[in-house]
Amino acid sequence: MEAGLFLAIDLIGTFVFAISGSLAAINRQLDIFGVFVAAFVTACGGGVIRDLCIGSTPPAGLINIEYIGVIFFAVILCAGFQNFLLKFTQPTLFFDAVGLGFFSAFGAHKVYQHIHNIELAILLGIVTAVGGGLIRDILLGRVPVVLTKEIYASAALLGAAVQLFGEVHIINPRVSPWLAIALCTLIRMLSLKYKWNLPAIKTNT
Repeated sequence: MEAGLFLAIDLIGTFVFAISGSLAAINRQLDIFGVFVAAFVTACGGGVIRDLCIGSTPPAGLINIEYIGVIFFAVILCAGFQNFLLKFTQPTLFFDAVGLGFFSAFGAHKVYQHIHNIELAILLGIVTAVGGGLIRDILLGRVPVVLTKEIYASAALLGAAVQLFGEVHIINPRVSPWLAIALCTLIRMLSLKYKWNLPAIKTNT
């Protein structure tokens, strides 16, 4: 039951992040191969880094056909409905926010199941959530969102921490993944709506 639940959470996160990567690449007018590469690294990049760090090799995103299938479906969906999807205000950021919640919860869960260390689980939960977007932004020649003053990694940290509360049974472990996803996504979306930012370090000129 639990394994099936977290597989579903991982695949949903993969799908949402693949849409985010596809739309970002379409906006940059990449060809179909470029769109697929952007979708793949956005969806699987953070998970691959996480799996390598905990010794879960080969990384799940590179060997399981479910992930490739979900990414292909997301690319085809974006190609077919790009005019509709691009009508949303900042669609890449919207899908990024949703994927951030799913991956922060799943990443923290998987790491804690392999290595019972809370600090590492939170750290790699964040990496799972933000790693793919960071690689995508570098490939597309943009300053990665995680390195700007926006509340991004901070939201992923909250999601990972809530999931860990469930792992150690401080809160109901059946509730924790959904609570982690909801809080992480909500904080990210509210920060976009109300322009919440972390303070920047400015130099006097």
